[in-house]
Amino acid sequence: MPIRVYPNLEESTPSRTKNKPVVWLCNDSWELPVLLFEFERWLEKNGKKLPKGNYIADIGFKPRSDACGGGGILSVSAMRTLAMVNIEVWFSEYSG
Repeated sequence: MPIRVYPNLEESTPSRTKNKPVVWLCNDSWELPVLLFEFERWLEKNGKKLPKGNYIADIGFKPRSDACGGGGILSVSAMRTLAMVNIEVWFSEYSG
């Protein structure tokens, strides 16, 4: 999974069109710092090109066993783009 961006469609939408991903990023990485870095790169390049609508960015991650502080950063610029394009971010934590 790790990052899947898809339209946030209403319940009235037929199920065959629901939640078809716009993009799927970082299939092989589950570390939050890496995921946020790659998501921000994608967002800077492609975020403003998305058709008008509401979106969900579901970021699946696993806690780092060797973590001792620090972690991923989402810049103010990325947060502005998320708000402008109406992307809600979900953090989905998975066990190691």
